[in-house]
Amino acid sequence: MDRLYNPYLIIGVKCMKKSSAVLGTKNVVGAKIEALRKEKGLKQKALASALVEMGIPMSPAGLSKLESQNRMVSDIELAAIAEILQVSVNTLLDGD
Repeated sequence: MDRLYNPYLIIGVKCMKKSSAVLGTKNVVGAKIEALRKEKGLKQKALASALVEMGIPMSPAGLSKLESQNRMVSDIELAAIAEILQVSVNTLLDGD
């Protein structure tokens, strides 16, 4: 691939391409989870680690897929995320 046209290179420094993908359709809570996580100042890695500490296996990559609505979320995961974000499950489901 020609370096001049590589979307992952900026002035010869590798970086991640900003996602412009449309949200998926595998859950209805991902965007709300992402908004609340950011509002609370949590990184994906921190939220994923908190889930693991609660016994819910979740990687930052899995959380990213969940937030982009490209991964389904279980009821157990949803309840744990709500607890960590200190909101009700209904708040996550409402999407307001």
